[in-house]
Amino acid sequence: MPKYVIEREVPQVGASTAADLKNMAATSCDVLRKMGSEIQWVQSYITGDKIYCVYIAPNKEMVYEHARQGGFPANYVAEVAEVIDPTTAE
Repeated sequence: MPKYVIEREVPQVGASTAADLKNMAATSCDVLRKMGSEIQWVQSYITGDKIYCVYIAPNKEMVYEHARQGGFPANYVAEVAEVIDPTTAE
């Protein structure tokens, strides 16, 4: 199944409290439960003003629908073509 990287612009998200992040995660999980097992959240990276999320889903439209239902921005969604890491150089 395809993997996607989502860029979400959220001003000052890096200053969020643990409670804020917990609420965001809970909202995302609630939406995912409603949408079914085809879409999965792998993890997210919080930076100063953006969140970068990794999702597995059958298509990009499902990723955008998750964002819409959760009230999250999805400013850019890109399908992962390949994954490399340091062992790729071996």
